Amino acid sequence: MKNKKRILITGVNGVVGSKLEEVLISRGHSVFGVDLQHSNRTYGHGLGKISNDNYFRCDIGEYRQIKDVIDHVKPDFVYNCAAEFGRWNGEYFYEQVWRTNVVGLKHIIRLQEQNKFKLIHFSSSEVYGDYQDVMYEDVINKVAIDQMNDYAMSKRVNEMQIKNSKIMHDTDSVFVRLFNTYGDGEWYHPFRSVNCTFCYNLLHNKPITVYKGHSRTSTYVYDTAVTIANIVDNFIPGESYNIASDIYHTIEELASLILKHSGADERLITYKDSEILTTKHKIVNVDKSIRDLNHKNTVSLDEGVKRTINWMKEYYKVN
Repeated sequence: MKNKKRILITGVNGVVGSKLEEVLISRGHSVFGVDLQHSNRTYGHGLGKISNDNYFRCDIGEYRQIKDVIDHVKPDFVYNCAAEFGRWNGEYFYEQVWRTNVVGLKHIIRLQEQNKFKLIHFSSSEVYGDYQDVMYEDVINKVAIDQMNDYAMSKRVNEMQIKNSKIMHDTDSVFVRLFNTYGDGEWYHPFRSVNCTFCYNLLHNKPITVYKGHSRTSTYVYDTAVTIANIVDNFIPGESYNIASDIYHTIEELASLILKHSGADERLITYKDSEILTTKHKIVNVDKSIRDLNHKNTVSLDEGVKRTINWMKEYYKVN
């Protein structure tokens, strides 16, 4: 491949990181992944011990660990997908959120300043707080916004860390703000996205609570991964991108589709009024992602929910 790049993905076992790895490898790039867990992927008792290893256990919150990986890989690009995710996760496990998201990114930035790789950092739609108008990327620089939870605050801090490093050390970075990405590979835990949580619970005949009056976009994970992979081919330092679907839906409509594809009993759903400290409507503009990254939504919400349910049925062996 003429423009083959060495690429490091942190958080490579995550729902987006794993799909991003697939896309980048399919394009001929040399991809190395790290995550918190030991893996059944082939790797030796140390970095570089075998010739075909492309994975290693690493906690970005530990400077030595991520430095050893970067020294070994010598990446042209680093995709920082590693993060503690979610509003309630940030309430219950705030130590991990701030250590991984903020201290971990600072470690990567310090190494970027030394090694001059290009950084693509995963931010979040949560940085827009409860902004009541269209969420353009530059809104956050024009309007004072209160982020409404520790996870959101940590992601806003990340963006400020990256901008400060550019000013002080002339580093080249891009960050992407993901809006409710979902799909195959998103295995359940209680702090997952609303799409994953509803799919899992209804498939297992467990109740869910739907808060009325909220609207979102939902982006199928492979659409997100393809768009983010395109950054390697058109890297514009200092840019930020919203990655989202162009179709809005209410949470009630999402629950209805999951009922349809799971075959669950509608009596499992309880409807309540709006959830506190949660953005009511996320109205997002994605023109820049379309212009620079050829962002496309190829999978409808109905089809995406169907694929997610089918994946979960196989993964959890649900009849």
